Amino acid sequence: MKDFAISEDPAVQAQLDRLGALSLPQGRLGLDTVRELCARLGNPQDRLPPVFHVAGTNGKGSTCTYLRYMLEAQGLRVHTATKPHLVRYNERIRLAGQLIDDATLAALLKQALDAAQPDLTPSFFEVTTAALFLAFASVPADACVIETGLGGRLDATNILPTAAVTGLATLGLDHEAFLLSPDTTIPDAAVHDPLVRIAFEKASIAKAGVPLVTLRYPARAAQMVAETATAHGAPVLARGTAWDAAIGQDIAYRDAMGTLTLPLPALAGLHQAENAALAVAMLRHQTVVTIYEAAMAAGIRAARWPARLQRLGHGPLTAQVPGRTVWLDGGHNPDAGLAIARHLAAQPPVHVIIGMLANKDPGAILAPLGGHALSISVVPAPGHDAHRPEDFAAHSALPVRSFADVAQALAALPPGGDVLIVGSLYLAGDVLRRNGEVPD
Repeated sequence: MKDFAISEDPAVQAQLDRLGALSLPQGRLGLDTVRELCARLGNPQDRLPPVFHVAGTNGKGSTCTYLRYMLEAQGLRVHTATKPHLVRYNERIRLAGQLIDDATLAALLKQALDAAQPDLTPSFFEVTTAALFLAFASVPADACVIETGLGGRLDATNILPTAAVTGLATLGLDHEAFLLSPDTTIPDAAVHDPLVRIAFEKASIAKAGVPLVTLRYPARAAQMVAETATAHGAPVLARGTAWDAAIGQDIAYRDAMGTLTLPLPALAGLHQAENAALAVAMLRHQTVVTIYEAAMAAGIRAARWPARLQRLGHGPLTAQVPGRTVWLDGGHNPDAGLAIARHLAAQPPVHVIIGMLANKDPGAILAPLGGHALSISVVPAPGHDAHRPEDFAAHSALPVRSFADVAQALAALPPGGDVLIVGSLYLAGDVLRRNGEVPD
């Protein structure tokens, strides 16, 4: 699936138009094309500051955010690559703490796209990755925080030759059409067990001699993570063995080096404290940079990550429902649904406004919410094929209403009750733009 990107800058838009015309040739998987593209660009991936590389089904973007904020709280210059963007393509590339500017972005995309001509047929994601490697190699920094896209083994970022540390966030089912596609090269244990296959794909970012820091997983998935890391020559540092964290009024972190007492994040949800603990464990188990406890605490407090149980501020959309809390989350898979439901269980019931891509499970969010939903309103996922109201009806006892957009759905809500807008990061980006909360 191609991503969607627009820009108000004509030079950037010219390159985004070229980028948007790309597609992944049917049946082509592997890293050969991105390797060749980067070779034509002088292999910028070999000249990066120390890399913190993170994969996972959910939580990898948040983990990268905590890493960035903690490294910056230590006074370090940090490049960050996260995905997808919510409003502006520039969000994907942050250079030394600042979103890439339009002029630099246009030049780098042009350089990467031109290098592919006339014979390479790279995808949107491969060109994006080559451009961010070029950016990171050209601007001095102390560290790079890089999030994978789909999977890990075949993700374009996985041509990185090494890293300071790698990390694995939660494991669950998502992007099944890509990550569970038939492949004769995968281990036998991963052939018929989707979670084990996901574990194999994600853990394949492991690099020789580089610690792979992980969360707890079901035994069969944990075994595949360990086997995959061993095949790559990487030590596994798993939660519950190499490190652990008790989440209560604070984060009580411990490992062989000692204990830390760290604050809970400002980001909502128990899962965010878990993601912060993973980021702390990654920092504690690498030896390239030194991060003190005070910087970890400051970074956890300061971290912001849009559209992840974000409480929207005042704007044109929230003004339609004065006095109500409006939550925004881009979650769209079962693990995200459970995390959202756990957080909202302690909150008043909510009116749910949902827009979800047609290739996602329509029950992923509604089923965990159960009776905590006051009403269900369905809206499109801008620019993409989305589920129809009848697709959600089987997953809720409530009537399901359809609206042309979020503004109409908000206007039609009955009095009382907070609001959850959920189901797609594309929808979340549209909401942020309409409410005047463009990420910076």
